[in-house]
Amino acid sequence: MGIVTYKPTSPGRRASTVNDFAELSDRRKRPEKSLCERLRKTGGRNHHGRITARHRGGGCKRLYRRIDFKRYKDGTGATVSAIEYDPNRSCHIALVEYEDGEKRYILAPVGLRAGDTVESGDKVEPKVGNAMPLRSIPPGMDVHNIEMNVGQGGKLARSAGTVARLLSRNDQWAILILPSGEMREVRSECRATIGQVGNVDHQNLRWGKAGRTRHRGWRPHVRGTATNPVAHPLGGGEGRSGGGRHPCSPRGQLAKGGRTRSPSKVSNRRILRRRRSKRYGQLPIPKK
Repeated sequence: MGIVTYKPTSPGRRASTVNDFAELSDRRKRPEKSLCERLRKTGGRNHHGRITARHRGGGCKRLYRRIDFKRYKDGTGATVSAIEYDPNRSCHIALVEYEDGEKRYILAPVGLRAGDTVESGDKVEPKVGNAMPLRSIPPGMDVHNIEMNVGQGGKLARSAGTVARLLSRNDQWAILILPSGEMREVRSECRATIGQVGNVDHQNLRWGKAGRTRHRGWRPHVRGTATNPVAHPLGGGEGRSGGGRHPCSPRGQLAKGGRTRSPSKVSNRRILRRRRSKRYGQLPIPKK
């Protein structure tokens, strides 16, 4: 992937960068119609019509591409037909066609090209794009699209440029280092895909102007200190003010310093090392 910077013909163009989509097979190719479905917009509202997720609404019309996160079609090779753009996720996707004629979408890892062959199963070669149980993957390899429960489908390391590393494994458990720095145990029967998710430079893009953010379906985010006191606990005051209290949500819930993970989760015992914290550094290893 490459990043394109245009001539600064306007203030918005000066600050923005775009993807050159060099990884795609054909930018004009339409998505596979049999694998697409309608995507309804909610505007951040629930079934009562009340806003439960702020700063959402508008955006370009999208078709949802059904992705095969499970990769459980064993014993049949699939040929990569094309690498395509997906507006619903940060990474690119690959259209694969199996030997029996069935077509599916999978996440496109770095190095996968049109014409390559991918497989899934216990005894396949551990090469880029192949999916296999963690017990069959050699330690030290980079993986993505990792299952947390057997047969559930990939849940971990699915966004652009993310990658996890398999440290060790045995017959029951495999130890992974996730992109966040967390060290976690996962069942060895769970499947993962070899390689790193493509579109690595996605995090380096600059949107440049508010309009591009609106096209993505994001509405403006208003600072709490800029609102009226009836709308936010940090609002009001003469001129610019610091709010007079710790940062919080419009409902008064503290926004910084608190842990968001439930301490009663059963899977807590499988976390060997907590993820990195920007404010406090590495969190201590939880007691089993």
